[in-house]
Formats: sequence, structure tokens, C-alpha cells
Amino acid sequence: MLLLAVDTATPAVTVALHDGESVLAESNQVDARRHGELLLPSVDKVLAEAGVKLEAVTGIVVGTGPGPYTGLRVGLVTASTFASVLGVPVHGLCTLDGLAYAAGAAGIEGPFVVATDARRKEVYWARYEDPLTRTGEPAVDRPADIAERVAGLPAVGQGARLYPDVFTDARDPEHQSAGALAALAAHRLAAGEPFENAGGLPPAPLYLRRPDAEVPKNYKVVTPQ
Repeated sequence: MLLLAVDTATPAVTVALHDGESVLAESNQVDARRHGELLLPSVDKVLAEAGVKLEAVTGIVVGTGPGPYTGLRVGLVTASTFASVLGVPVHGLCTLDGLAYAAGAAGIEGPFVVATDARRKEVYWARYEDPLTRTGEPAVDRPADIAERVAGLPAVGQGARLYPDVFTDARDPEHQSAGALAALAAHRLAAGEPFENAGGLPPAPLYLRRPDAEVPKNYKVVTPQ
């Protein structure tokens, strides 16, 4: 098993190579505006550090969000392209699940919350009973609106750091790690557990809300004279 994992659903552009037992190489850069610019060089860097050719990869792992439209699409399109070219499966995993798995590696057992920055003074979030068990579906909300539901719980992710009045016990990890995402994928593959894209279909992005850019309504049509 040789898994190439990528995630661009958060400000972190993160790539890792995992052999089913451990992370062979990993690259993490936090830059919310340069996902497209940084992702492929990060893949090249990780493969070079591990001394592995792209053709040796047996599976692709990608974070499906939730996340902003543009950044999220970069990772999903890249992952699907690699999978198609190499003829290998692509496994989609919720980005929040990757952070939850990393939280477990950091010693957090549960229950706890994962919250990432959704902009517009909102967070993408989900509650976990333990690092492998999410309760309910990911959601996007204003922190004040969920204050009672997350009160007193440890919280990981950048969203928790941004709103300390609500997430009063913010802990590491702050950013997504493709290494943790790949380790979670390896765990699920070994256990025969399903992924977000059941049936082998391409992973679908988990947006939770409409993109910022939309076609204007009732725009004026100009015809030649």
C-alpha cells in the first residue's frame, strides 16, 4: 500500500505519502490564497523526500471538506486527475475527520469538537465522541449560535482558535495534516470501512453553502443595433 494524500479544504496546503503503517514524507504550508500554486510542488517535494516515483502510488486520499469553494476544488480535481492517470482508486474523507484523527494522536480521547474557519464569521464544525466517531453531519454556523452545544468541550482546528469566547478549551492541532488523513484512510482500508465516495465514484465536495461567486440575476441583456 502506498497512499498519496492531499487536502486543500482549509488554509493548509498539505500533502503526505503513507505506506499503510506510517508517514514516509509530508509537506504542510498554510496559505489560504495559493492552493493552486503550492499543491503540485508539494506533491513533487513529498515524493522526492520519500524517494518514490508517482507511478508507485496505489491509492489517492483527498479531503472532501467542508471548505470554501475555490480551495476545496483544487485538491479534489488534482486527486481525481492523479487517480485517473494512474488507474488507482481515490478515497474521499471528510476534512474534519482527519483533524479528529490527528487530535486522537495528540492525546485527545473525547468527546470533543473540530472547528475550521468558514469565513463570514462562521465555522465548519462537528462533534466527536472519540477520534474515530463523528456524531451527526458537519455543519456551518455562527459560533455564538452553537455556544451551548460545544460548551466545556475540548476543541481543535483554526475555527476554535478564532473564537475563544465560545471554544474555551482550544487545543492542537490547529491545521489539517495530510499525514493524519492518510493514516485514517489506511485504518479504514484495513478495517474494510466505507469512505465518503461509496461505490468508487469520484469524491464529491462538501460545501455546505453556495459559492460566493454567482451568476447575477435579472442582468441587462445588450443586443447589437
